[in-house]
Amino acid sequence: MEYQIGQVVYSKSGHDKGDVQMIVAVEGEYLFLADGRRRKLEKPKRKKKMHVQPTFYVEKEVAAKLQEGAYVLDADIKKALKKYQNEVRDV
Repeated sequence: MEYQIGQVVYSKSGHDKGDVQMIVAVEGEYLFLADGRRRKLEKPKRKKKMHVQPTFYVEKEVAAKLQEGAYVLDADIKKALKKYQNEVRDV
């Protein structure tokens, strides 16, 4: 599966196992993840692709801002992840 900026993933290993995070950058076999709380945009978590479980959910507004290099707040990421979790819970 191809990973993309703005995609929501679950961590499969490490101290953040089971946490929901968003991809903020992709470099080779590494993903840079932020959740807006413990992992801010200024210092995203670098994780190998094999250590995350992808979802099919991509937050298009945040992804567009990140790709354009526009200003994105940690609150935008927290809000997008909360929206995703509410959608999953409702299903």
